[in-house]
Amino acid sequence: RRVAAETPDLVVLDLGLPDLDGSDALRMLRGITDVPIIIATARDDEQSVVRLLRAGADDYVVKPFTGAHLDARITTVLRRAGRASRTVRPAVHEVGGLRMDVGERSAHLDGEPLALTRKEFDLLAYLAARPGRVVSRRELLEEVWRQPSVGEDQTIDVHLYWLRRKMGESAAKPRYLRTVRGVGFRLVAPD
Repeated sequence: RRVAAETPDLVVLDLGLPDLDGSDALRMLRGITDVPIIIATARDDEQSVVRLLRAGADDYVVKPFTGAHLDARITTVLRRAGRASRTVRPAVHEVGGLRMDVGERSAHLDGEPLALTRKEFDLLAYLAARPGRVVSRRELLEEVWRQPSVGEDQTIDVHLYWLRRKMGESAAKPRYLRTVRGVGFRLVAPD
């Protein structure tokens, strides 16, 4: 709840939580945010490391570790995530009458605000950052949902359906969101 409400720059997640398995917490976090996550744990077997990195962790540190070691990991992960400097203005994407301010997490269509859920915003922002480019379902699952691309096609379809409704279009009469059959989706300015 705190991550969803406060949007931290980074999460250090200990797998040994009292009420919940840390790997379940990682999956839950990845379902709502793309905040960088460093796993801190005593588990050091390769299979666990690989599984958690594939599930969406950005780094993995094994206990015991020093404060300097953790600080170096945090700095590196933030640098890779593009969050190391707060003076950098987050992107604003404009495609036709669509304007998305990633830093403010606001979206406007023809000057009117769009009331989007967190995932709808993330999906639309990802597409808006790549106007005209076809983005595959697999890429969307891995980059927006931070999930392996196995059997989650309906998730994307449902979110696109709601996005289209909110943007005043449909799959049959698209304006911005175009389906490229058998390949993926792209966001374009209307004709």
